[in-house]
Amino acid sequence: MGRKNSKKKTRSRRVAAASFLVKGTLDVSRTSMGYVHVEGLTDDILIRPGDFNGAMHGDLVAVAIRERKPVGKRMKGIVKAVLKRKREEFIGQIQLGKGFAFLVVESDKPMPDFFIHSTDLNGAKHGDRVLARVTNWSADQDKRPQAAVVTILAPEALHDVALKDILLEAGFPLQFSDQALEESLRIPAAIPSAEAAIRRDMRGVCTFTIDPLDAKDFDDALSFQLLPSGNYEIGIHIADVSHYLEEGGHLDQEAYARGTSVYLPDRVNPMLPENISNVLCSLRPHEDKLTFSVITEINPNGSLLKKWIGKTVIHSCHRFTYEEVQAILEEEEGLYKKELLQLHVFAQQMRAQRIHDGAINFSSQEVRFKLNEVGDPIGIMIKESKESHQLIEEFMLLANRVVAEKMATSPLNGKPIPFPYRIHDDPDEDRLIPFMNFAKKFGHAFDRSSPAAVAASFNRLLAAVSGKPEQHVLEQLGIRTMAKARYTTENVGHYGLGFEHYCHFTSPIRRYPDILVHRILFSLLTQHPCVDKKMEEKCKHTSERERSAMEAERAANKYKQVQYMQNFLGEELVGVISGVAHFGFWVETIEHKCEGLVHLNSLSDYDDFRLVETDYCLIGLRSGRKFKMGDTLWIKVVAANLTKRQLDFEWVLPAEKSKQTGA
Repeated sequence: MGRKNSKKKTRSRRVAAASFLVKGTLDVSRTSMGYVHVEGLTDDILIRPGDFNGAMHGDLVAVAIRERKPVGKRMKGIVKAVLKRKREEFIGQIQLGKGFAFLVVESDKPMPDFFIHSTDLNGAKHGDRVLARVTNWSADQDKRPQAAVVTILAPEALHDVALKDILLEAGFPLQFSDQALEESLRIPAAIPSAEAAIRRDMRGVCTFTIDPLDAKDFDDALSFQLLPSGNYEIGIHIADVSHYLEEGGHLDQEAYARGTSVYLPDRVNPMLPENISNVLCSLRPHEDKLTFSVITEINPNGSLLKKWIGKTVIHSCHRFTYEEVQAILEEEEGLYKKELLQLHVFAQQMRAQRIHDGAINFSSQEVRFKLNEVGDPIGIMIKESKESHQLIEEFMLLANRVVAEKMATSPLNGKPIPFPYRIHDDPDEDRLIPFMNFAKKFGHAFDRSSPAAVAASFNRLLAAVSGKPEQHVLEQLGIRTMAKARYTTENVGHYGLGFEHYCHFTSPIRRYPDILVHRILFSLLTQHPCVDKKMEEKCKHTSERERSAMEAERAANKYKQVQYMQNFLGEELVGVISGVAHFGFWVETIEHKCEGLVHLNSLSDYDDFRLVETDYCLIGLRSGRKFKMGDTLWIKVVAANLTKRQLDFEWVLPAEKSKQTGA
C-alpha cells in the first residue's frame, strides 16, 4: 500500500513538473541545441532540437519543464507553444523541384528549409537569392514551414543584402503589410477646420525646426515670442502622431511591433510608413500641422514661470539644419538671430542647472561614414555635439520632464496612472567599485556616500580629464558602469539626467513609447484618464525593441567598418586600446575610429599574457609588458571578415616600427 502511494506521489510530481510552464526567449546555438532564458531564473533551460516544436532562434516561447535541475546540471524543457515570432522574413537561395521549391536560408543558426509553392515564387528561378515571407508556421516537426517570395535580390547587391539581413535578424520587417500601407494612404492630408478650431492656434507665432541636413521626418519644432510683460513664451511642439494612428488598427499594430525606427549607416528602417513619417506628421515648413505642445513662459533671467500642455496647430516658418544654426550662434548673424541667440542663452542655463543638480556630463562623439552613390564607405566623419544640438536637446528634455511631472502628480483615486516613464537606475556597484579604483590611479577620488555624490564625482573627473590622454578610456569605462535606461511604470527617476520624473514625449514619429505617452496624457487632459493594465508589458516590449535596434545599428556600423577597412589590409596604423579580455585586446584606430581585435595567439612568440581585471590590462608573464586600456600603439590590419563583421589586427613591436622608420 505504502509502495503504491509512493509511486503515485512520484508520478504526480512528474506530472506537476511537466505541466510547469515558463515563458522565455529561445537562443539556438550553432550546435542546434536550444537555451531558453527565463526572467527570474539563474540558468537557462536546455531544449533539445527535437523539442523545439516549430520554434526558431529568437522566438518568445512557452516551455514545459521536463526535468528539474539536478545538482550541477541545467533544467531540461520542451517548447509547448510559440508566443511571438522574432521574424517572419528571411533571405536565402531558391532550390527548384518539380512544381515546388525550397528556400535555403542564409544563417549561422540552424534553420529548416522553407517550402515554396510554384505559385508563390514571384518570378524567382533556381539559384536566385530572394527575400521571402513565411505564410504558415507549422509546429509539426515533419512538416516544413511555408513561405512566399517577396522580392528577388540583385546578385551585385551583396552589401545591401547584408544590411537587410541584419534588420531581419533583429526582428525588424523590411516592408509594411498591404493593410497598413492602405490604412496610411486613406488618412486625409487636409486638416479639418473643426479640428483646428478645438486646438490652441499657434500659426501666427514664429516657429521653426532644427534637424540634421539629411532629415526627412521633422517631429519637433520651437516657437518663440516676446510677451508684453517682457517675458518670453517658448513653445515645444511635437508632431501629433496619435491623432492619425487609430489605436488597435493595422498601422498601430505594426508600429507597436517594431517599437522604433532603426538608423543604419545608409538607410532608415522606419516605424511608420513614409506617408505618415515624412508627409502627414512631418513638421515641414510653410504647412499647417497638428501638434501636441508644451508651452512655457520664461523670464529674462531664465526662470520657468508657467507651463501649459495641450493640442495645438502650428505653421513652421523655416527649416534650419544644425550647421546653419551653429553658424548663426557663432557669428551672431542670420535669419531669426535674435530668437536663436535667446534660445541658446536659455538652453545653456538649463544645461548648467542640470549638471549642478546631478546630471552627468559625458561627452559624446558619433562616428558616421561618408558613402558613395552605391552606399560604399569612402571616409569617416566625427559628429560632435555642438551648441546647436544642445539648444534642441535642452528644450526637448524640458518638455519630457514637464510631461512626466504632470503624470506623476496626477493620481487617479489615490493611485498612479500606469504610464511609460523613462528611467535610469543608479550605477551598478559591482562595476562602479573597480572603476573607482582604476580612476584613483590617475589621481581621481570618488565620494560614494550617496548617488548624488557619485554623480558629482563623475563630473569632477570628466572636467579634470578633458583634453588629457586618459580622457577617452575613463569616459568609456565610466559609461560602462552605468545602468541601461529603459521604460517602466515604476517611476524611480533618471539618474544620468538628474531628473526625478522623466519620459519620452518628443519623438513619436520614430519611437512608440512617445505615442503611448501622448495617448495617456491626452486622456488625462480631457478628464477621461486611461488605465492600461498592460502598460508594464508594453514598456518591456518597447525596451526590448530599443535594445534590438541598438544591436542592429552596432552590427551595421561594424559591417561598414569592416567593408571600409578592407582598403587598408596589410597597412600599419596607430590605435588606442579600447578593451581587454582574456583572449586578447581591442584597438580602435585613431584616424578611422574602426575597432579590431589583437588575438593573444598572435602574441605567443613574444610572451604569455594574463588578464588583470582590476587594472583593465593584459600583462606578460616573463617580460612584464602591459597592454592596458588607453594605451597608444601600432597595429597591422591582417584580416577584414565581412561575414563575421570582424577586424583582426596584429601588434607591431616597437623595435620593428623603429627599423621601418629609421628611428
